[in-house]
Amino acid sequence: MLGALEAFESERLVALEAERAELERKLGEGAASGDRAQFAELGRRLARIGEIIDVAHEARDAQADAEAAQDLLDASDGDDAAEASEMLEVATERAASLDERLKDLLLPQDPNDERDVIVEIQGAEGGEEANIWARDLFEMYRAYVAAQSGWSFELLGSQDSDMGGFTNVTFAVRGPGVWRTLKHEGGPHRVQRVPVTESQGRVHTSSATVSVLPEAEEVDVEIDPNDLIVDTFRSSGPGGQSVNTTDSAVRVTHKPTGVVVSMQDEKSQLQNRAKAMRVLRSRLLQLQQEAHAAEVAAHKRDQVRGGGRSEKIRTYNFKESRVTDHRVGLTIYKLDRVLAGELDEIVDALASAEREQLLAAAVADGGA
Repeated sequence: MLGALEAFESERLVALEAERAELERKLGEGAASGDRAQFAELGRRLARIGEIIDVAHEARDAQADAEAAQDLLDASDGDDAAEASEMLEVATERAASLDERLKDLLLPQDPNDERDVIVEIQGAEGGEEANIWARDLFEMYRAYVAAQSGWSFELLGSQDSDMGGFTNVTFAVRGPGVWRTLKHEGGPHRVQRVPVTESQGRVHTSSATVSVLPEAEEVDVEIDPNDLIVDTFRSSGPGGQSVNTTDSAVRVTHKPTGVVVSMQDEKSQLQNRAKAMRVLRSRLLQLQQEAHAAEVAAHKRDQVRGGGRSEKIRTYNFKESRVTDHRVGLTIYKLDRVLAGELDEIVDALASAEREQLLAAAVADGGA
């Protein structure tokens, strides 16, 4: 594949600079008109184009420095040659680094890259063991988020199961790069272990599903109040046990799509409704993106499927202390550390595989 800078012809750079000027003009109009959705979208596009232009100029300067250092080396000897050789090495490394960065910037951008995420985990196959496994996954992600600089974790809602697991749990993660990092976590996660519910010591296979949704802003999704059915009911604990004497739990149904969201963790009906609306907006945004951009991967329908054991994206085997991600063929033998939140090795492997796929597609299209 051609170097990114070599493939990034002058005409394209000129066109992007013209687009940047036009976007700056439109941003002014968007701000004046009060169209927040347009303002946000134009702002994201302007930031991306500006970064590409800046890196392209830096890469060209670095390439010119490398060429100048090569000319100086060719004309030098002795101590001067050694100094010129060192200058050439530094300039060449910088040019190569900037070329790789430009290559990444020129790859197709995930429209959700700048978004925060909402994660939903549900027990799937395996009865109560699946619910216990859902809680284990929740604790794994909470530990991972806590270790990331600049990230925050917010529990939105949960439903406890009879033996201390979760039939479902929903939480939000905010911070730089959360979508890029967590989007590949969506799908069925299979566990192989002896459950606490097993009296004979036999290994069982269970699963829980993880859905990773890009969090929507109010300006991203228009919801007609007339399209909503809002029901209130009493919060309940495991086995239907009532834990609240008031009708503070909220169930919101979006009639056009059939999407249903329930929240009951807060004592206030208004707070539960606000959290339910956050999740509803994110689910509707996801449905919109699926309808308009089928190439955007890891959306909930593809992630969850049926939650069956055969559809797993990852297996956690307790007997062998093994974690296997089936999409990239990665197997590591440190299950305890993974469940303690050390996911970097898996996350990096998935990100690298995605980048290679995008690069291969760019090659097929004739270069970045």
